[in-house]
Amino acid sequence: MNRSLTLFPLYALISALTVLGCGPKQQSAAPTPSSEDRSSAITIKGSDTMLHLVTAWADAYMKSHAGATVSVTGGGSGTGIASLLNGTTSICASSRDVNEEEQKLAAQKGLTLHPIVVARDAITIVVNPANPVSELSVEQLKKIYTGAYTTWDQLGGPAEPIVVLSRESSSGTYMFFLEHVLNKEDYSSSAMLLPATSAIIQSVSDSPWAIGYVGLGYAEEAAQKVKILPVKKDAQSPAVMPTEATVASGEYSIARPLLLVTAGEPAGDIKAFIDSCLSPEGQKLVAATGYVTVK
Repeated sequence: MNRSLTLFPLYALISALTVLGCGPKQQSAAPTPSSEDRSSAITIKGSDTMLHLVTAWADAYMKSHAGATVSVTGGGSGTGIASLLNGTTSICASSRDVNEEEQKLAAQKGLTLHPIVVARDAITIVVNPANPVSELSVEQLKKIYTGAYTTWDQLGGPAEPIVVLSRESSSGTYMFFLEHVLNKEDYSSSAMLLPATSAIIQSVSDSPWAIGYVGLGYAEEAAQKVKILPVKKDAQSPAVMPTEATVASGEYSIARPLLLVTAGEPAGDIKAFIDSCLSPEGQKLVAATGYVTVK
C-alpha cells in the first residue's frame, strides 16, 4: 500500500482557490444535476493541475459577463467527477478521461457524463538541482515509480536512495501516470503521496534525492526551485523537454488532454462558459498559463 508523506513539512499545501464574482451568492446545486438547471451560478471542481487555468478562465468570464458568478476549487479529478455525480458542482475539471465505472454511476443516476477537451498538458519530471542525472526514459521512470530502481547510481547518479514523490490517488495526474508510464503496474510501496502540485515542487526543492512530476502549466514555477528533466520515449529516442511545441508535435511522449466535464450536454450559462474557454480569447489564456491550445 502507498504511504502518505510525513517527512516533508509542507506536504499539506493544498492548491485550492475560490474565485467569486460580484453577482448573486452561489446556490447549492440540485441533487440530480443537469447543465440547464445549474446554470444560474457556475461551480467548477476538480483537477489541481488545471486550477490556475480554470481560475483564469473564470476571471475572464466574470469580467465579460456582468453579474456572473463562477467558483473554482481543486481537490483532484476524481473528486471533481464525484461532485458532478452528486450534484454539488456544475462542471468538473479533469486531467484524465472519465472511466467506465464513473460512466456506470452516471447512468444509474440517469446522467451521461460529457467530456470536452479544452487544452493539452504534459507531465513534467522534476528533480532537485543538485541531482546530476540529466535525462530519463519512460522505462526508467516506470522502474523508479514501481520500485525496481531504488538508488540513483542505477541511473548514472550517486549511490543515494531515490525519494519517490507522487500525487495522491484522487488526482488525474496520478491516474494518467499510472496508465501511461507505469502501464497500470502498482506504484512502489515507498512512493510518498502528496495532495498538491505545490507540495511536490517544495518537497523536491527540499530533498536533494527526490523525484516528482507536475503538470506543464506549473513548469515555469517549478523551474525556479527544481530541475526539469527531458524524457526519452525509449532508449533509442532523443531526450525531449516538455514545451508547448513538443507537446503539440507529439515529440514529448508523456502528454494528455485536459477536459471540462458536464452532466449531459452543456446548456445555458454553462455552455456559454465552456464556449468562452474554447474561444480565441480563452485559448490565449491556455498559452499564457503554460498549457497547449486545442484551437
